[in-house]
Amino acid sequence: MELHDVWFVLIAVLWTGYFFLEGFDFGVGILTKLLARDRPEKRVLINTIGPVWDGNEVWLLSAGGATFAAFPEWYATLFSGFYLPLLVILLSLIVRGVAFEYRAKRPEENWQRNWETAIFWTSLIPAFLWGVAFGNIVHGVKIDKNFEYVGNIWDLLNPYALLGGLVTLTLFTFHGAVFTALKTVGEIRERARKLATVVGLAAAAVALVFLLWTQVDSGDGKSLVALVVAVAALVAALVANQAGREGWSFALSGITIVAAVAMLFLSLFPDVMPSSLDENWSLNVTNASSSPYTLKIMTWCAGIATPIVLLYQGWTYWVFRKRIGTQHIAETVH
Repeated sequence: MELHDVWFVLIAVLWTGYFFLEGFDFGVGILTKLLARDRPEKRVLINTIGPVWDGNEVWLLSAGGATFAAFPEWYATLFSGFYLPLLVILLSLIVRGVAFEYRAKRPEENWQRNWETAIFWTSLIPAFLWGVAFGNIVHGVKIDKNFEYVGNIWDLLNPYALLGGLVTLTLFTFHGAVFTALKTVGEIRERARKLATVVGLAAAAVALVFLLWTQVDSGDGKSLVALVVAVAALVAALVANQAGREGWSFALSGITIVAAVAMLFLSLFPDVMPSSLDENWSLNVTNASSSPYTLKIMTWCAGIATPIVLLYQGWTYWVFRKRIGTQHIAETVH
């Protein structure tokens, strides 16, 4: 296997890890409006992801940085062509981080309510737009012979991409609901399980249509296996949720995300950004990659740094593994 193939796989792994981890904290952010009934319950939801949300975003930084270094042509075309939606995602993530940190800095109800509203919208918008972006990457966009995107923002809002946005939005919300059920106690835990069933059924419906469309459009035998795994895992997650097995439900919803993202990258390879104008103008792992020497240096660096990051992040989740409820929220804390 060539190094550019290895880095395609590594970038796929980084995006998969990001969607698995950031997916549930996007979902929890959305649930602050859909599930929590009062301020202590909102605090419980925010506390479930408080120690880990910023660490989850490291996967996004790593994926973006790896794309820039390993496939500069892909990075240049992607970030120039998708400039507006990616800018909206970036601004949302910035405001979201500020909202988490600033919400409890002042006791006024309006102050806290406004930051809670910001958490909701800045979780919902990226959850939707990431699906739109990856839908366009897999489906193909208007790239000319100079590997430049020549479409406009409206070309990105096509039915396939919008359906992809609904898939990530509903799937991340389901992922967040089962995570909430896993991390909480009391009434909020029961309501999270009930909401997870409703959202999970909606996610199953749109995901099945989207994945079948992907398979028909650009799939092969390997992507078909990933499709079957994704659908089976989502059904099993719903069953486990109904049975009150939150740990299994969360693991299975995570497998659904992993399999779905794997299917997209399997459908994409060896292209990294197909052209809808002419297949000969598509960016692939060969014409978009850096030099072999650059990839070799990157491989050594990744081999040293990646285990350290994984160990640290795993330790963080272990330390903050216990369930919480409203009884753990002090009355003086808002």
